[in-house]
Amino acid sequence: MSDMTQLAVFLGAAFVLAITPGPGIFYVAARTLAGGRSEGVASSFGTGLGGMVHVLAGSLGVSAIVLASAELFTALKLAGAVYLFWLGIRTIQAARRDASAGLDGDVSAAPPVGPQQAFREGVLVEALNPKTAAFFLAFIPQFVDPAGGVALQFMALGFVSVALNTLADVAVAFAASGIRDGATARPALIRRLRQASGAAMIALGVGLAVARRPA
Repeated sequence: MSDMTQLAVFLGAAFVLAITPGPGIFYVAARTLAGGRSEGVASSFGTGLGGMVHVLAGSLGVSAIVLASAELFTALKLAGAVYLFWLGIRTIQAARRDASAGLDGDVSAAPPVGPQQAFREGVLVEALNPKTAAFFLAFIPQFVDPAGGVALQFMALGFVSVALNTLADVAVAFAASGIRDGATARPALIRRLRQASGAAMIALGVGLAVARRPA
């Protein structure tokens, strides 16, 4: 392949993977349904930064060490699973608490956590997911020229992949916020959406907890 051809193939593959529904997209959708567009967009950029943590770790060889160790892989995935589980429980409890206090009549007045917290949570959710590290180590090296500058190539291609993923997540956040905004006049429905979002985060945590280390 020529350099331009290989780059085109990479961009095409990265784009398809970015728009393919996966845990990251489902998490951003759940966060948006729970807290609105601002939280969804903030969490999208948070998961993007968390993804760059894995890109940097992959370029330095740290990710390979984690994936090669059953103990390190298990510790990281369980930390991520517990964190997602905790976020889900907190989201459900907040929806119930606001309903009991009569606060869900105005869903825009008091977002559950706010954009800054949603951003920080997005970073942790992605950074604590070893499956992201496995993905980058399996995908990016196919397009790296081993003749030189492997680490820099890995980082550059990883940045492009993360950017495409983030754009897809932002688009999902806008779409999910449209669904939420359409239910503004129905506080009970908003409450159920928030509770369902919490349940989705718990389900993502369970999925991460049972994930197997790549062979």
